[in-house]
This record gives sequence, structure tokens and C-alpha cells, in this order.
Amino acid sequence: MHCCMLRSFNINGNKLNHHLARGSFSQNPQLWRPSAKFSSSSAHPCTHSGGWWRPITQLPSSSSKCCMSSTASRRRLPSAFPVLDGAFLPAVRHVYEANLRNSLVCQQKYFEHKEKVMKGGGENAIARHTQRNRKVLVRERLRMLLDDEDYLELSPFAGLGLPYGDIPSAGCLTGIGKINGLWCMFSANDATVKGGTAYPITVKKQLRAQIVAMQNRLPFVYLVDSGGAFLPLQSEIFPDKNHGGRTFYNEAIMSAMKIPQMAVVCGSCTAGGAYVPTMSEEAVIVHRIGTIFLGGPPLVKAATGEEVSPEDLGGARLHSEVSGCVDHFAAAESEAYEYTRNIISTLNYELPEEEDSAQAEEPLYSSEELMGLAPRSYNYSLDIRLIVSRLTDGSRFQEFKARYGTTLLTGFARIDGHQIGIVANNGELTYEASLKGSHFVQLCDQRDIPLIFLQNTAPEPAHTTSQTKAESNTNRLKAQGSMMSAVACASVPKMTVVIGGCHGGDSYAMCGRAFDPNFLFLWPNARVSILAPGHSEAFVQTEEEITQMNEMLEEESSAFFSTGRLWDDGVILPQDTRKILSKCLKIIKQQDYQLSREKTRSPLLRL
Repeated sequence: MHCCMLRSFNINGNKLNHHLARGSFSQNPQLWRPSAKFSSSSAHPCTHSGGWWRPITQLPSSSSKCCMSSTASRRRLPSAFPVLDGAFLPAVRHVYEANLRNSLVCQQKYFEHKEKVMKGGGENAIARHTQRNRKVLVRERLRMLLDDEDYLELSPFAGLGLPYGDIPSAGCLTGIGKINGLWCMFSANDATVKGGTAYPITVKKQLRAQIVAMQNRLPFVYLVDSGGAFLPLQSEIFPDKNHGGRTFYNEAIMSAMKIPQMAVVCGSCTAGGAYVPTMSEEAVIVHRIGTIFLGGPPLVKAATGEEVSPEDLGGARLHSEVSGCVDHFAAAESEAYEYTRNIISTLNYELPEEEDSAQAEEPLYSSEELMGLAPRSYNYSLDIRLIVSRLTDGSRFQEFKARYGTTLLTGFARIDGHQIGIVANNGELTYEASLKGSHFVQLCDQRDIPLIFLQNTAPEPAHTTSQTKAESNTNRLKAQGSMMSAVACASVPKMTVVIGGCHGGDSYAMCGRAFDPNFLFLWPNARVSILAPGHSEAFVQTEEEITQMNEMLEEESSAFFSTGRLWDDGVILPQDTRKILSKCLKIIKQQDYQLSREKTRSPLLRL
């Protein structure tokens, strides 16, 4: 997209020339910075990206870009964003207190769900896993693998409240943690949950982890301890495009993208699960507990009458010494994770020096106050600036089009030093607000600035009650379509936090799940449904139907109903939002440090 698409940045207009006249550029064609004198022949304005300027004809290659990152010290342009006033007015104190009471109830439900998933498959399953099978619990495995316990777990409540029962954490833990300083995606089966059997929600969660890894180019580590598919639900696991087989397709695609993949066989790899380690780039197997086979000993006996032990059929010695399916033999689990950490250290990344996040300005207002700003319903929404002022560095925010389309807040800020663009609902998504949002999203895409959407959409669509209203709604529809196109086509990273309602078509323009954000999180008070509860009167006829519809919406719009079905990447507490967004921004940034991303094809030599 060229900057001439943006009205405010017309190359021939005075506005752009005014900005360009403020600085000049050094003569280094590889990386131009603002300097004392400007020469219009030095640079083309359409090459501006995130504060750096390059000539169109001399864009550096990926290899030279990597060399620059290692040799030249970089610094961001200084920011002097104005400070938001995040103080409460006495007139809204009662709204704050009502929201706070609701948030405390939602937070209690959050902790109850967390306690439930931490127990895995229950005491009996844990005892069988550790004592009889002599295996390490899944969270202990992660402690041995990762640098620390400060990892980002994705969708921890997935699998709760499903029609076929509770499957805590969907039977596997997925998330992003550091291994030898490198952010890596992991997927770890929890064999205490239904014996590691894969349910439809398990497959969906594993596929989502692979998508996140591909979007953010994250190395992937599989900790495999699976009993294969749950056969009674095979029609929801095997046949379709986004069912079990997609896992192996994604593995092949990730390999082609040069995204490293490692597997640790720390339990059974039966049936389809056997392909995960064999399609990984490097695999480690643990002696006596790790096995790989398409059909286990019971199936062999049923088919041939032969009795064979799991170790002889597909154990560690067989696959490391005979078949060659695995690359590393580990005598114990602790040794397997040490092997994996060593494998990660061979990857071709050049990480920058660790930045001290303590140097970033903290918000001027307490994050704990976000509990009272999380709206219990749309009518209890307060000015979105109060939330933004508790998320951004120094509570600073450079607003864009402050006087136009005021029901949508747009502007620039920093979170933990990372520059971002914020798009936040502050009322209905009107015609003017949609045009403003479309303009701002394209502007961030032009400057390569990640976008964060704070979503709290109207509880129901606008009604058409007159000819004038019909014309207004038509214009709004066209403008919202324009914003949807801008959001869908923006190539920058996008993150969405549903802080209130996620309803109707407005949620698409605000980068809902269907618009493929890199990460999407819900606050515990969030509601996700086509209509908010209590707003169905215009769409059903009788009182009985209205009651039934509202009861259904009340249950199905809950944040915990949503996350149980993996419609998001997890429920997060409001006070943790800044920390989690900061972590996501660091994760997204890491792909810039991979030294080689595209394979150079060698010339074909004919003899």
C-alpha cells in the first residue's frame, strides 16, 4: 500500500511537505535517519516505515538487514506524547463501584476455573501417571524445559463446559515460553486427562498453537504423550480439513517456512500421534516411557496373535538404534529436556542484548483500577481513555483525529517501550468513526506499527425507524465495510482485547476472531454473541420466546463459555493486560532476529 492512498499524506500536499521540512537525512543509503538538512532528492516519501527512511532503489536484502541489526546500534525516535487525564469524576463513581462488584464476581469464577484445570485429570489419574507409569507431570516437564515459569499460556480454560464433558485444558497445554532466551511455542499433552486421548477440542487447540507459531515465526516444541484419538467422536476429529490431519500438514508447511520444530517423546505416541515426532526436524525419546507405533501391543495381538512388549515394538532403543525415527536417546526425562535446550541453542538466531523493561515508564494510574473500568454491561461503559491511561507507558497517548468520529478512539502510544497504534470503542461505531478507523489502520500499516484493538461494541444493530435513519444506516454500513477491508488487509501484527461486548458486525471491524488477530484475549466480564442479553425484543415475537432467547444469550455469551470452545486465546484479568500485551509484543518482535528465513536456491548445473 502506498502512502498516496492516505488523504493526509498526499505527496504533493502541504501537510507532508511540512513534516518533511522539519528534518533532513544522512547520505547513508542503507539506513537514513533525520538530520539537520533536508534534500528532496535524497529520499522518496513512500519509503517511510516506522521512523526509518530507505530509498526505493536501494532496499537492503534480508541478509544485509540482519548484519545491520548486529553492528549498528538502534534507537527509537523520542516521544513526547501528551499525558492522558485518567482521574475519575465524582459523577461516575457509582458506575465504577457497580463495575467493580461485577468484576470481583467474575474474578472469583476465573480463579475457580484456574483451580480446576491445575488439578488435571484428578488425584487418581495423577497417582497412576507418577507412581505406576513413573512419568513427570506436564507442568513439571515445562519447568525443566523452559528458562522460567513466566510463560504465556494460551487458552488454559479450553475444554470446560463442553457437551461431551469437561476436558481440563483440552488435554494439552499450549503456550509460549523462553528456552535459552528464545521465545518458543510449546504443545504438551497432559496424560492425566483421559489418558492423553485427543478430543475434538484437543485437536482445535493444537492447530491454534501451530497457527500462532506460523504467524509469529516461533520455534515449536512438541511434548508428546498421547493415546491417539477418542474413537467415539472420530467424526469430529478425523475427516474434515481442520481436523487431526491438519496437524501434519502444518508441520510440513512450517518446515518449508524454516520454522524449527522439535519433539520430545515422553510417553506413548500411538496412531496419528506417531507422525508428530517423525515429521519434526529433531526428536528426542525417553528410555522406558517413550514409544512410537501406529498400533500398540493389543492391536498386534488381535491381528497376529503375537505378544510383544511396547519397548520391543516401538521403544527408545528400537527407534534410536534400528529405525532411526528419533535423533537423541535420553535415559531420563530430565536428560531429554536438556537435549532439547541444547538443540534450541543451535538455531540461527541473533538476539539483541536484554533490555531492562524497568526502564519503561509505568502508567501513572494503578492497573488495579481496571477492575472498576471493566463494564458489567454496555450501559456501564466509562470513557475508554480511562482504560488506555492505565495501559500505556507514562499514561501517554497521541490521539489521532480527536474531534472527528469521537465514538472511536485512535492514536499512538507505547507499551513497555514498544510503539503501538490503539483502536478502541468509545460508543457506537458510526459512519464517521468507521472512516476514521479505516484511515488510522492504513496509517499504522504504512508505518509498520502493530495495532491493538480494545473492543466494546454496541449490544445490538442500529434499527431503521425512518427514511432518514435508513440512509444513515446505509452510509454506516459502507463505512464499516471500508474499515473491515482495512483491518483484513493490514499486514502489521494485530492484537485484540475484548474489554466489554463483542457483538454483531461491529466486532468484525474491530478485528474479531474471524479477522485473524495474532492474539485475542477476553476480560472475565466480556460478552461474545451476535446480540447482547436483554436486546432480543425486536427479533422475536412472544414473551416466552424473548425469555428463552435471553436465557440462552446469558449463558452462551459468557467469556468462560467462549474460551471453553476456543473462540479466543484465553481469559485474562484486567490488571494483567499491560503485562500480557508487552509479552506478546516481544514475542512478535523476535522474528526479526532470525538470521535466515528464506532458502536461497542453488543454480542448476547440467553436466
